[in-house]
Amino acid sequence: MKDIKHLPVHVAIVPDGNGRWAERRGLPRLMGHRAGVRKMRAICEYLDDYGVKCVTLYGFSSENWGRPKEEIAGLFQILKERIEKDVPKLHERGVKVRHIGRLHQLPDWLQQSVTSAMELTKDNTGMVLNLAFNYGGKVEIVDAVRRIVADRVPPEKIDEKLFSSYLYTAGLPDVDLLIRTGDELRLSNFLIWQTAYSEYYFTDVLWPDFGKKDIDKALIVYSQRERRFGAL
Repeated sequence: MKDIKHLPVHVAIVPDGNGRWAERRGLPRLMGHRAGVRKMRAICEYLDDYGVKCVTLYGFSSENWGRPKEEIAGLFQILKERIEKDVPKLHERGVKVRHIGRLHQLPDWLQQSVTSAMELTKDNTGMVLNLAFNYGGKVEIVDAVRRIVADRVPPEKIDEKLFSSYLYTAGLPDVDLLIRTGDELRLSNFLIWQTAYSEYYFTDVLWPDFGKKDIDKALIVYSQRERRFGAL
C-alpha cells in the first residue's frame, strides 16, 4: 500500500476482459470468468485496507442476457460459488454486502445466495460492497421513476436528492472513481446517475491480471486530479 492523501469514498469497477484473458491462453471463456470472479474478493479487501468506504462491482449487466445460454449458466454458477466462499471472509472484515439490480429475474438458487449474503452482513458497519448482478443504469432510472409514480410524489417535490433516494444505491454516496479494465473506453450503462461527476480511470490490463499495483496506480491518478464539480 502507498501513502495516498486523497482517497475516493466510493469506487466503482467494470471488470472487463475475462473472456479475452481466457482466449489468449487457449482456455474456455468460463475459465476467464472464474479467474475474474476470484479476483473480486482480493481487490475488495485491498480497497478495504486503504479505507475506501464503498465499492460497487459490475458482475452481470442487464444486456449480458444476450450471451450464449451456456456461458450465462456457467457464470451464474461461478458467482454462486464465490459468494458462498468469499462472503464469510468479507463478513469477518465487517463488510456489508448489498445487491443492486433486478434480483428477482435471476435464478432462484442465485437469488438465495445473494439474499443470504446480505442477511449475514446486514448489521456490519465496515465497507459497503454493492454486487451489481442483472444491473443496468437505464433500467435503474426506469425503476426509480416507477416507484416515484407508485408513491404518488407531487411533481414539485421531485428534485435530485429525492430522485437519488429511489435509486438502487439509495443512502450511499455517488461514485468518486470509476475504474474500467480491459482497454475499453465506455461506461456500458453502469451507474449513469451516480457517475455524473466521477473521475474515470481506464486501463488496458485485463481484469484477471488486475492487481494491487494497478489499484495503486488508479488511486494515485485519482489523488492528483482536481475535482471542481463544474465550478471554475
